[in-house]
This record gives sequence, structure tokens and C-alpha cells, in this order.
Amino acid sequence: MPLRFLTAGESHGPSLTTILDGIPAGLPLTASIIDLELARRQKGYGSGGRMKIEKDTVQILGGVMAGETTGAPIAMLVQNDDHVKWKGKAVEPMIAPRPGHADLTGAVKYGYRDLRPALERASARETTMRVAMGAVCKHFLSQFGIIVGGYVSSIGEISADFGEIPYEERFIRAEESDVRCPVESSAQKMRDEIEKTIQGKNTLGGILEIVALNVPVGLGSFMQWDKRLEAKLAMAVMSVQAIKGVEVGDAFDNAKRIGTQAHDPINLRHSNLQRATNRAGGTEGGISNGQPIIIRAAMKPIATTLTPQQTVDLAAGVNAPTRYERSDFCPVPRAVPILEAMVAFVLADALIEKLGGDSMNEMKPRFESLRKATLEDLPMDNVPHVFWE
Repeated sequence: MPLRFLTAGESHGPSLTTILDGIPAGLPLTASIIDLELARRQKGYGSGGRMKIEKDTVQILGGVMAGETTGAPIAMLVQNDDHVKWKGKAVEPMIAPRPGHADLTGAVKYGYRDLRPALERASARETTMRVAMGAVCKHFLSQFGIIVGGYVSSIGEISADFGEIPYEERFIRAEESDVRCPVESSAQKMRDEIEKTIQGKNTLGGILEIVALNVPVGLGSFMQWDKRLEAKLAMAVMSVQAIKGVEVGDAFDNAKRIGTQAHDPINLRHSNLQRATNRAGGTEGGISNGQPIIIRAAMKPIATTLTPQQTVDLAAGVNAPTRYERSDFCPVPRAVPILEAMVAFVLADALIEKLGGDSMNEMKPRFESLRKATLEDLPMDNVPHVFWE
């Protein structure tokens, strides 16, 4: 059965919940592992006032006993501390949809007589539970040596040059930066750009990179369209609020190159098949190839701006400016753990499908026996075959 999850809850409702189904039995798991990821989500230069209110901690309500997963669905809950300000109180109607948000499309689709139900569910507050779910998936992957990390590569017009900095060092440096950029000279320029945007009562977007290391060869498949690993990764990343573009590896640069400059030549070192480049971003033909999986995501500026935008007062039927709802000025640094969570979910699902089994004790020996890109694991007949009679 595939790994799957659902989230429930509203931005200002009493709590947020998720159920993660399909994690095998025998995975050591405590709330503190999840809380570390939740804390990461709440940090980032350019965040709004909500992060000063909420101190997210998880309650594990099912699927874990005596500190280990049981194989049952894992149920988790995070309280909304801000709910006390909303409970039992009449809320001013929201009648002017913000361009770029789900206000208008949600009202048309579901027939709302107030725009707030769309805001409440479409809000990025929902990603709290994605991060909680993703923390479990990252922890599961770590049992097999697979690491998922991320960082910010650009904010607005400011881009970082990472040079030859190893990926694991990038992850570490990013966590030491309040804009999650591994290059401090670029990070300072990003802070300055965010500060100018705050003073200008506007918002900023940027580009994030998520990288998975030590992923074995053979996750995913080309047999059907919906089994391709990069397709699943793209969908998962694009499902995050405000993400409007995704590339795997050097996809957009490769589109400008000729074929001999766009791919990764294969060389033999001892009996290992290796590559000096990773323009493909870790997948070929919908399958992981053993290289780092590299995902880049473009995050648009948040739709809620202090500077009013043109819209329509739906109740009065006249043109009107938008009204401000509390939000981040630049959500890009805080989005890193969210995208890590979604990438980890897809990879955990693919690994579980590849290995089979219901417990960690079954899976670990199977992982060790997976075929690798070596001559020993690739015996070729080297004789003609008749494939069709």
C-alpha cells in the first residue's frame, strides 16, 4: 500500500491535524524529532507576526507505542495558540478577494457567502502538518542513510553562487542563516532586500533548492506516467502554497544547450559506473540514478500585501482596494523545511514501494541487497535476442 497523508484544520481554528499512513513498524519515533522540524518552519527573516504567537509542538495521537511506530496510521495534532482570539467571536466579513490568493476561486468553486473559509483552509498555516508528516519521513529515510536538506538560492533579484560548497555543508550553513542562504555575503544582500520590501509595504519571492543525498538507484519507474519519480516530486513541490515553478537538475539551462552538453557522461571507475556531472538532477527515465536528487522551486511573492491592490467589493459590487490580512513579507526562508518535507514524503513512499515489507527489520536487509550501478549488478548476455515473434 502506498504511503499517504491527509491534513485537516483551518488557519485560526482550534488545531491542525494529519494522518500519515504506511510507515512501517519498528521506527523509533518521539515528538521531539518532529518538534525540531516544526521549530525550523517558524524561523526566517521576513516572517510575519503569526510566528511570534505560535510555538508549535506536536501531539502524537496514534501509531506510536513505547517510542516505536506500530505500522498503524500515525495521527498528529498541533494546537493553534491564536485560536483563543477567534473562538466565539463574530468575525468581520471578508468580501474583497486578494489577487493571487484562493479567495475568489474558492468562493466560486464552493459557493461561499464569505471569503474567509477559502483563506482559512488555503493558508500556508496548513503546512505545519506537512512539516510534521515530513519529519517522520525524513527520520525514516535517515535509517537508510538518505539525507534531505535545502537552502535558499535567491530572493528577489539577489542570487547566491555556491561554487564548490558540498551539499551537506550547504545544509549546515543554511541553518545558521536567518534567510537560509549558505553564502553569507549573499545572505546579507537578501536581508537588505527583504528590509527594503518591508519598508515599501510589499512582498518578495525567491528560489529554493532541495537536495536528497545517498538515494539508491532504482526508485520510481518509467512503466506508467504516474510512477515517474520526478513527476511525483514535481507534483509534491508544486502543491505547496505560492510555489509556481519547479525544475529537476539543470532543466531550464539544459533546454538552451545541445544534447552533448546537456547530459551526464558515464565512466567506468574500477567496476563502478560514475558521472562527473549531474545535469539530470538525479533521475533518468523517471528513475533515481544514484546521483543527488536536485529540485529547484520558484516561490512567488505572497499575495497579501500591506500596499492595497485593485480588486472588487463583492457585497457592494464596486471596484475597491484589498484589505490587509496578516502574513509574511518574504516566506522563502521558512519554505525550506516545507519543501524538504514534501520531497522526503515522495522518496519515503518510493523506497517503501521498492523494498516492500511491514517492518524496519524486514526492510533493512532488503535495502542492503539492492542492485547498484556496477558491472557485477549488470550482467549482460551480449547475444542477439528475438523479442517479438
